[in-house]
Amino acid sequence: MAQHAKNLRIVKALGKDMPQLHDLMRLSINILQASFLNKAQIRASAEVMGLDSRLIKDGTYYAVWVGDKLAGCGGWSKRETLYGGDHSSGRSARLLDPKSEAARIRAMYTHPDWARRGVGRLVLETCEQAARDAGFKCAEMMSTLAGVPLYEACGYEKTEPHIDTTSDGTKIPLVRMGKQLGSVLINSEYTQIKI
Repeated sequence: MAQHAKNLRIVKALGKDMPQLHDLMRLSINILQASFLNKAQIRASAEVMGLDSRLIKDGTYYAVWVGDKLAGCGGWSKRETLYGGDHSSGRSARLLDPKSEAARIRAMYTHPDWARRGVGRLVLETCEQAARDAGFKCAEMMSTLAGVPLYEACGYEKTEPHIDTTSDGTKIPLVRMGKQLGSVLINSEYTQIKI
């Protein structure tokens, strides 16, 4: 199990956190995607990325805080939608069958000041454990190119490339990834978890 910075605190995100979550997402997309996408793709990414507020309503979305600063966020879902925000088309609230379908890892974002410091891994481990607790045997996601190295390091495998074409015709490259969930527990020695 990876070590995390000892001052990270992860909690379920609340509706009142949404303005800060949206700000962090914009910053994360604009800075952390810059090595993988061109400027037009970064601008267009807002159409296919973002927060699905149903995750907050379902209690499956988390915020990572360092003191009063938001360091990252992300969640999981027991619903059919694989990715996208409230504004994205094609969303479905259908509940998944944990015996035969994969939990969804959704809307993972890290503040650029906290990149590669354990924030994303902490969120991912928290989501995986919650999905296990809900009876899911596997998880999948639609990853950005910037997210692939983290997810591969955490045991996810690429299952198929995907191109999302936005309303103005911009093509955003993504990667569908999946993982079998074992029975690993979060190593709370390095994290302060309140769920």
